[in-house]
Amino acid sequence: MIDTAETIYVPFGGLILAAGLLLPIIVIIIRRSLKAARDRKAGHHHRHEHDWSVPVLDACSNLDSVFHRWDPRLKIFSLLVYCFLVAALTQIIWAFCALIFSLAAVKLAKIPFRNTKRRLMAMVGFLGMFLVIMPLTVPTQPGDLLLFFQPVPVPFNVRGFLLAILIILKAFAIALIMEPLLNTAPLPVTIQALRHLRIPDMICQMILLSHRYIFVFLNEANRMYTGMRVRGFRQKTNLATLHTMGNFLGMLFVSSFERTQRVYDAMLSRGYNGTFPVYTNFSARPKDWLFGIFWILLGTGLLFLDRTGTFIIW
Repeated sequence: MIDTAETIYVPFGGLILAAGLLLPIIVIIIRRSLKAARDRKAGHHHRHEHDWSVPVLDACSNLDSVFHRWDPRLKIFSLLVYCFLVAALTQIIWAFCALIFSLAAVKLAKIPFRNTKRRLMAMVGFLGMFLVIMPLTVPTQPGDLLLFFQPVPVPFNVRGFLLAILIILKAFAIALIMEPLLNTAPLPVTIQALRHLRIPDMICQMILLSHRYIFVFLNEANRMYTGMRVRGFRQKTNLATLHTMGNFLGMLFVSSFERTQRVYDAMLSRGYNGTFPVYTNFSARPKDWLFGIFWILLGTGLLFLDRTGTFIIW
């Protein structure tokens, strides 16, 4: 421990209070996990209901908003620059402002927040671990505030906790801005915009085909797993379950490989020569440029305030 770090010893009652503050979050995560497990076991999910944790990139492309009318090339470039600027923020107050702007963008794009919320919930389990791990593992530096919750001998670094909050805010802000970036134009149009931005054509084709067939492979996996359960398979913590799941993954890999070969042969028979035809002609209007400049200036302004402002997270 560094001698210049400030140390506070919190009595046992403080530990109970801290646990009580975190308990509602833990209970919500556990309840959602148990409910999802019960639904899967009982088969309550409708066959055609979307799993919004697996993003359908162009599900809202038929709506009408300023993002839908925005030139896809400028939209991709401007919002990606905005994302990089948000990722460079170092203060919680400005990361929170970026989150508010991203929420406003989702609202402006008329994307149903119910679907967006489900996708964010898929990130909560992973990002929530930062709140537990980082305060206990961040190296101690001069000026840090360390809390010792008696009788637990492990120091709780407040700087690590605030850093975890900063990471979570920026992750949510960037994930939210991906909704109007990818969900407001048909996927082939977005792919063609990437080609206009000099992204290699092979990468564009890989993105397009991966998105199209990930749902086919997911449906294949669900069909195979349903067949296993009909034949009496139940997951347990034993070697038999491990052996069965190994066979399941192997068969899924083989069947996916065979399907890929059939799809490629079908593409060749239809004249595929390594490139996909282009049917969209892009034309950027002055207001498209202005909207793009607005988002770049917005991200630049947040970064400027972050570097020169008076709000400090530690």
